[in-house]
Amino acid sequence: MFSKPPSSGGRLLLLGGLSLVLILVGSRLEVLAPLRTQLSALSVPFYWLVDVPARISEQSRGMFSSRKELIEENQALRAESLILNAKLQKYIELRAENVRLRELMNSAERVNDTVVVAEVIAVASDPNRHMLMVDKGSRHGAFVGQPVIDAKGLLGQIIDVGLMYSRVLMIADSAHAIPVRVSRNGLRAIAEGTGRIDELNLAHVAATTDIQVGDLLVSSGLGGRFPSGYPVGEVTQVAIDPGKPFAEVRARPMAELDRSRNVLLVFSERPEVE
Repeated sequence: MFSKPPSSGGRLLLLGGLSLVLILVGSRLEVLAPLRTQLSALSVPFYWLVDVPARISEQSRGMFSSRKELIEENQALRAESLILNAKLQKYIELRAENVRLRELMNSAERVNDTVVVAEVIAVASDPNRHMLMVDKGSRHGAFVGQPVIDAKGLLGQIIDVGLMYSRVLMIADSAHAIPVRVSRNGLRAIAEGTGRIDELNLAHVAATTDIQVGDLLVSSGLGGRFPSGYPVGEVTQVAIDPGKPFAEVRARPMAELDRSRNVLLVFSERPEVE
């Protein structure tokens, strides 16, 4: 009754020996194979439960790592998209400029006189004055009174020449006037600037004159400053007041006065460049 219970070490030794006996018996006897299979199936949930914390930890690390990578990738793609959009805008501008230069070169081919391409580098800040600056001067043969055209028509004339730059007075300026003729019937007139970039005025046109909306006005060559035949404007309005001797005639300049970036300086002879 007062026998001493076996110690923990003894129990462990007994269980270990029993386990060893069972392993040896199980490996020798095929009878216990179904029992081993059933015990293995019963042990699967325990293995799964033991592995749950490790799998949760691994998935958490993968989730946070994937989120960080996605954020970094998204930021990189946004930056790349901005760069590509900026380049696209530049390509669009270059393409438009290429089209303008092609039109300008086609215009130069139609001109019998010698021409030099110039780039507009500045425009007058006064809205009532229509002048611009080009990057060609006396070093390139530019001279006062030289006609300036763009791909569409006559733009103006040089009024001031420096060594590397020249100032151009456009035909829409109120201080500018040019002799013109109607291409349809040869009628002569004077086209004066009105101070508006999109309008010219034909002075002293008799009310009985044969002039119509849509008539093309070209330089007449009178006065010797502008060569003959350059497009100047298109008639947009003919108003006749029975009580007045002259008709009110308005025209739209053919040249793109407010958009031309490249222009042509016209020479009757090849310029002498220093």
